[in-house]
Amino acid sequence: MSRISDFLATVPVDLWRGGTQVPATGGRTFDVVNPATEETLVSIADASPADGLQALSDAAAAQAGWASTAPRVRAEILRRAWELLIERTDDFALAMTLEMGKPLAESAGEVTYGGEFLRWNSEEAARINGRYTQSPGGTGRILVSRMPVGPCLAITPWNFPLAMGTRKIGPALAAGCTMLLKPAAETPITMQLLGQVFADAGLPAGVLSILPTTDAAGLTDPLLADPRLRKITFTGSTGVGRHLLAGAAPHVLRTSMELGGNAPFLVFDDADMDAAIDGAMAAKMRNIGEACTAANRFHVQNSVRDEFTRRLADRMSQLAIGNGVDDGVQVGPLITDKQRNTVMELVADAVDKGATVITGGKPIEGPGHFYPPTVLADVTPDARILREEVFGPVAAIAGFDTEEQAISAANDTEFGLAAYLYSQSLDRALRVGEALESGMVGINRGVISDVGAPFGGVKESGLGREAGSEGIDEYLETKYLALP
Repeated sequence: MSRISDFLATVPVDLWRGGTQVPATGGRTFDVVNPATEETLVSIADASPADGLQALSDAAAAQAGWASTAPRVRAEILRRAWELLIERTDDFALAMTLEMGKPLAESAGEVTYGGEFLRWNSEEAARINGRYTQSPGGTGRILVSRMPVGPCLAITPWNFPLAMGTRKIGPALAAGCTMLLKPAAETPITMQLLGQVFADAGLPAGVLSILPTTDAAGLTDPLLADPRLRKITFTGSTGVGRHLLAGAAPHVLRTSMELGGNAPFLVFDDADMDAAIDGAMAAKMRNIGEACTAANRFHVQNSVRDEFTRRLADRMSQLAIGNGVDDGVQVGPLITDKQRNTVMELVADAVDKGATVITGGKPIEGPGHFYPPTVLADVTPDARILREEVFGPVAAIAGFDTEEQAISAANDTEFGLAAYLYSQSLDRALRVGEALESGMVGINRGVISDVGAPFGGVKESGLGREAGSEGIDEYLETKYLALP
């Protein structure tokens, strides 16, 4: 316990604004709660609308200077931030486990993954290019350059407290944009630590502000109404995304939205079953199932469905549940009691409509918001869990006979973020992969996120892409100069 208490005593608790820590207006604070113990960890400054507008003033004042900063200088600051983050892996991992619940090993993995967005974009900063060419008609010359969009607002979720921030901060700073970041109220500690990292890395004052708050709309709505803001980037639910898109419309802000998911996981009868089970465990249980890319619906060809169900349930039932700071724990708590109740409701609805619980299915006594890894068999098409994102450790299994049925079932959703398929036939894998209405498809692999690949969805799963060489484009405007 001394390690935890000593660590919590070092957490920066005020707002990061103007390159330093400042209290929230009126000294407002809110408590951050450990979902495993339901105990208060720290009290964090609660940003007001006035704090947000002051941070936007800081960002607007810093924008021209940061945009004109040499790309190599921007790159070196991002590189130094990555180095400091990796040096502080233990602190960041502990922070995420305490405020979000995932086991320490997974939290340490997120430090590595999240850090890569800083390192990758440090390399991208010096590679922003344009073009120079003669006009087709010979009447002049065309000079195309890429310019930073301007001050940005980033809103991040609680499930990946570090990576969802670095995936936005990295390309924005590399492109020459200033940024205001609002972390989720459930998990602000990690971003507070990242603010210290950037301060120590030498980021100029005003370029990045971090604004935790319990009044998300009160903070963001005035910012969206302010013409100095030029972009909003959001990761979260489709419902909130719609609200933000409406708020962005009056000033025609640039937007990038990574919204809800309902990922199908297809297993064909020619799949390598060992690999399919391993992939299912990775796609379902990463981050306790609280991931937008998590496999939500398992569509398994009927000839192998019983075997897949039995083997998946056996693996899921063996996972160790507990407080993520304890040795050997593989499954931590869900983020809130509200989220656990949502999972319980979806499971109950599926069972009421004919599904069978193979393992799990009942909440675990508190303290803490624990729910066991659960496998549901024979899930019927009218079950809510096939249409709503469960965001928890529940695998819902349904059968199919033909490839056409599998594709139809997978695409029967308004979402289109991630999908997975297992087949040893290259022809089938490519054919089905191209037919799936999804921005990302994992073929014979259960983890698809990669710093070098574009991340994003289609349909109501969002707009734009993050990561890869495409990620920085979201923070750049194209300018054409017509020359004689």
